Amino acid sequence: MSEYDMVKKGKIMFKGDKSSSKRKRKHKHKDKNKDVEPVEDEDKIKHGGWSNIDSTRLITGSVAIEFGNQTYVTALDNGLFTLGPPHNEGEGPLPEEVLTAVNVSDTKVAFKSGYGKYLGVHKDGTVIGRSDAIGALEQWEPVFQDGKLALLSCTNCFMSIRSEDDHLVASSKTAGPAEFVQIRSAADVQTDDVNEIPVEEKGSLSQIEENYVQTQVITFCSSVNSEENYSDHGTLIVIDSLPSAINNPD
Repeated sequence: MSEYDMVKKGKIMFKGDKSSSKRKRKHKHKDKNKDVEPVEDEDKIKHGGWSNIDSTRLITGSVAIEFGNQTYVTALDNGLFTLGPPHNEGEGPLPEEVLTAVNVSDTKVAFKSGYGKYLGVHKDGTVIGRSDAIGALEQWEPVFQDGKLALLSCTNCFMSIRSEDDHLVASSKTAGPAEFVQIRSAADVQTDDVNEIPVEEKGSLSQIEENYVQTQVITFCSSVNSEENYSDHGTLIVIDSLPSAINNPD
């Protein structure tokens, strides 16, 4: 509310009008509720609740890499990546289009596919997901400029989709429309205030991964306690979500 709105306003009274303090309080309460009404994020709604990320720090947890309009990078079972089918408005990414992002440093991130492998770059520029750990080849630098985002690989080439076969590559030394991406998260990303960073996302890379796994285990155990029947298969899923060892732990 602006300073202008905070000024108490008077009402012009005409002869015969009756004032009502109760009515005034009711109107004031109504206006107050109107002021705090949240603004809908139309872009988020169109993408099934997945928000566009505009900060490297927020690239963590479950994310999807979008090229163009509502088409996402999808993982293949051979370790390669391609561009998935277009989605209708209101639809989010498919399970195979969801990656797990990890903050490696203040400027670099890593992405893990649903097959448990980190995205790296082959010598021919093809992006592959066949590594169990994060090394130099698996680190990506998000470059934000003028409201646009591109992902720079360790080879100083930007991620893009190869037009011949729709495979994911890192081959261009410059970033243009073909290299512009949007990274989307299903998490609520309303603030980038460092003081409001969740505790589980603070600390070194190894500490963040440990906190993440502890959160997953707690969530899993809570869901198991609410059900009468469960099997060890569910526990294996949780253990499998444990991030792989890092080549250079802190």
